[in-house]
Amino acid sequence: MLLRLLRAYISRETLASVLKPLRLVHGKVRTFFLFFKMSQPTSPQSSAPTPPPFDPTRPSIPISYPIKTIEELESRSYFDSFHYPFNKSSVALPSGRSGLPNRPRLLVCHDMAGGYGDDRWIQGGTNPNAYSIWHWYLIDIFIYFSHSLVALPPPCWTNTAHKHGVKFVVLGTFITEWDEGKLICNKLLSTKESAEMYAERLVELAVALGFDGWLINMEVELELGQIPNLKAFVSHLTQRMHSSVPGSLVIWYDSVTTDGKLKWQNQLNEKNKPFFDISDGIFVNYTWKQDDPKQSAAVAGDRKFDVYMGIDVFGRGTFGGGQWNASVALDMLKNDDVSAAIFAPGWIYETNQPPNFQNAQNHWWALVEKSWGITQNYPTVLPFYSNFDQGHGYHVSVEGKEVSDASWCNISSQSFQPLLLFTDNSTPDGIQVHVDFREASYSGGGNITFKGNLEDNADFTARLFQGDLLLGDLPLHFVYSVKSENNSRLGLFLNFVSTLNKKKSVLLVSWNSNLSSKFSTVIRTRQLERPGTAPGWVIEESSIRMKGCRLTEIHAVCYRSKPEFDEKIPKSKTSQDNSSAHNSTEYYAVLGHISVKYCGQNSDFPPSDSWLVQGQFIQWTTGSEDSKYLSLKIAWKLKDGNDSAYSTYNIYVEKLAEGKPRGHSYLGVARVEAFYVYDLAVPSDTSTIKFIIQVCGGDGSSQKLDDSPVFLLDTEA
Repeated sequence: MLLRLLRAYISRETLASVLKPLRLVHGKVRTFFLFFKMSQPTSPQSSAPTPPPFDPTRPSIPISYPIKTIEELESRSYFDSFHYPFNKSSVALPSGRSGLPNRPRLLVCHDMAGGYGDDRWIQGGTNPNAYSIWHWYLIDIFIYFSHSLVALPPPCWTNTAHKHGVKFVVLGTFITEWDEGKLICNKLLSTKESAEMYAERLVELAVALGFDGWLINMEVELELGQIPNLKAFVSHLTQRMHSSVPGSLVIWYDSVTTDGKLKWQNQLNEKNKPFFDISDGIFVNYTWKQDDPKQSAAVAGDRKFDVYMGIDVFGRGTFGGGQWNASVALDMLKNDDVSAAIFAPGWIYETNQPPNFQNAQNHWWALVEKSWGITQNYPTVLPFYSNFDQGHGYHVSVEGKEVSDASWCNISSQSFQPLLLFTDNSTPDGIQVHVDFREASYSGGGNITFKGNLEDNADFTARLFQGDLLLGDLPLHFVYSVKSENNSRLGLFLNFVSTLNKKKSVLLVSWNSNLSSKFSTVIRTRQLERPGTAPGWVIEESSIRMKGCRLTEIHAVCYRSKPEFDEKIPKSKTSQDNSSAHNSTEYYAVLGHISVKYCGQNSDFPPSDSWLVQGQFIQWTTGSEDSKYLSLKIAWKLKDGNDSAYSTYNIYVEKLAEGKPRGHSYLGVARVEAFYVYDLAVPSDTSTIKFIIQVCGGDGSSQKLDDSPVFLLDTEA
C-alpha cells in the first residue's frame, strides 16, 4: 500500500533512489519486528479464520486477474483457470484494417490503484459510480497497466475500445521491476531460446484473450551480457504478434538502456533506439524537457509518429505539470509532430476532482479534445446503435421496459458514446445536455437528458456523433426513442456530404415547424407501437435514401410543438400532472437510443432449438428452512458447430412451483457463451428452475423471451 501511495506522488527516478538504500536495512528491520511480534501474547479476540488462497481452478464468480510469476507464465496454468473462458473479449477489430493512422496519435495508459478494481468483475459489479473512460473518440491506443508481471486487460476494456475504433488497439503490459524483477530477468534472459519461449507465451495469451499486443517495461538493471537476449525477446515478440494478430503492436518503454543501466532517457536516442528499431514504438518516460520531443522526432526519422512522449496526469515531474495543465504538454507535442502517451488519467477519479467525477472527467477530456482533436469517427459501419450507456448505473432496461432496479457497473455494456460538447456554465440560460443514469432508460442504464429553457419559436442543437459512413443503394432506416414533458420535442439533424463534396442537411422531426427553412430536407417521422414499452416513451422512425453520400454528423434538435399537435402525442404522467405549465419556457426531453441501419437489415435470431445449453459445476448449499442456494455455470453453443454471430446475451431465471411460473427475473448480461450463477436463492417449493438466454443483436434488438434458448434444472435431481 505504501509503495502504491509513493508511486502516486513521486516520480519513478526519485522513488528508485529513495528505495535503494532502504532495501539495505529492510532485512534487519523486518527481523526485529518479527521477533517483537513473536514475543507478544496472542489475543483470542484477534484470531479469525484465514480465508483460503485464491484458487483459479475452482468455480467462482468470474474475475480478471494478472499473472504474477514467471513460473505461471511458463506453465500456461492460466489456461486451466475456471475464469479463462470468461476473460475472452467478444468484440474484435474489423479484419483488413490498415493499421495506425499516419499522424500524431494519442495513447492512454490506464494505471489506477494497482489495477483490477471494479473492472475485474467480468459479469459486472455493484458500484454505480465505478471508474470508466468514455471519450474513446479522442484515443488511438489503450494500455492496461499494473505492477504485476503480466497485466492482462479485463475483457470489458478490450470490448469497449474495439467497439469504438476501427483502428483502436488494446495492449497488456509485461513489466519487471525491483529485486524480484531482476530474478525474473535472470530466468527470462538466460538463453535466446528461453527469451523466445516467453515471447511465445505472451503471444498466445494475446491471441486467446483477443487483445492486440504488449507494452514492454523492463525497469531493472541488467548485465551487459543479457542485452542480446533481451533484444531477441522483443524482436521475436514483435514478429510473432504481427503474424498472429494483424495490426497488433509491441511498444517499448523508455527504461533499461542498451548498456544494461536503468536510466530513463526521456527521449529517443542511441541508448534506447535499438529497442525502438525492433518494436512498433517507444513510450518515452514522462520527465522529458522542452527540446526532447523535437530531438526524438529527428532520431526517429520517418517513424516519428511511433514516438509516444509520456505525460503523467499526476504531474510527477511531467512537462507542464500534468493534472489540469496536461494540455500544455499536448500542445507542444502536437506542434512538434510526435505522438503523446497519457499516463494515469484516473487521477481525476482517484483525487476526487470537484464538483463530481462526471463533470470533472468531461471537463478534463474537453481540454484534451481542444488540444489534440477528434481521432475516431462513428458510425463507420451499419448497423449502428447507441443507448448512451457508460457502463454503470442504477437500473437496467431492455427495449423500453425496466428489468432491474439494482445498482451495477460493467464497462462491457458501454455503448457508443456521444461526442457531447462540455460547457462549464453553472447558471445556464439555455439547454443543458448530459448523460443521465438516474432517470428511466429505454435501453441499458443511461440516456441523454436535455433540460433548461427554450422559447416557443427557438431551437437548440447538440452534437451527438461524428461519422464517416459511405452509403449504398438501400435507404437508411432511423429509429430513436424520446420521452418529454409538455410540448418539449426532440428530433434528429443529419449532415451528409455528396461525392462532389456538397453538404446536405436533413431534419427528422415528428412535426413541421419553423425549423424547415434551416435544412435542405425535412422528413416527418412515424411513431412505432412496441408492446411492453414503459409509458411515456415515443418511438420515432424514418427512412431516407442518400446513395453515394457520406453520413458525417448526427445532432439532436430541441424544439417545441404547437398545442393542436400535442393532442396526438402520448404523454407521460409527469406531463399530465404539469399540464398547467404548458406555456412555460421550461424544456425537458430524454433521448433513449438511436438505431441506424439499412432498410431490411434486421437481426435474424436462431430458433431456440438451434442451441445446445448445458449446466455445469452445479452446486447446492443449504439456506434457511424455506430456501436453498444454487451455483452453476450455464454454457451454450450452436448445435451446428458454427461460431455465434452475437456477442451479447441477457440472462433471466424463472422459478417454477409445480410447473407454474412466478415470473422471470433478470440475472445479468453475458459477453461470451457462458454465465456463472452464484448463490441463487431457491424457495423450498420450487420444482424446476428455468434459465433463459436472450440473444441480443448489434442493432439493439432482442430475441423474444418465449423464443429464446433455455436450460431447465430439476431441483430434485
